[in-house]
Amino acid sequence: MGIPIIDDRICEEDLDKMMENATEASNFLKAISHEGRLMILCHLATGEKSVTELEDLLSARQAAVSQQLARLRLEGLVTPRRDGKAIYYRLTDNRPRQIIDLVYDLFCAAD
Repeated sequence: MGIPIIDDRICEEDLDKMMENATEASNFLKAISHEGRLMILCHLATGEKSVTELEDLLSARQAAVSQQLARLRLEGLVTPRRDGKAIYYRLTDNRPRQIIDLVYDLFCAAD
């Protein structure tokens, strides 16, 4: 399936649905458009990680990692799990992994 042709034959209901989908896609892209969030998603694409593990992998402070995780959680891209004092995160669904794969192919695979 490709991009639909938008012309004067498209009904208003289909156009409204496209606008709704465009809004959802825009919010998704905004959520991943920060290098810190993108790197978190890259790490989570390989499996669940604790906040501490992400801090170490990113060489970042806990506050910065937590702030980025909060945004990803707000957008529904990651899901937390508490185990004692540790909080673990995983991808909520496969959308971020698909984008990460594409971004990797476009920007990293040639390196």
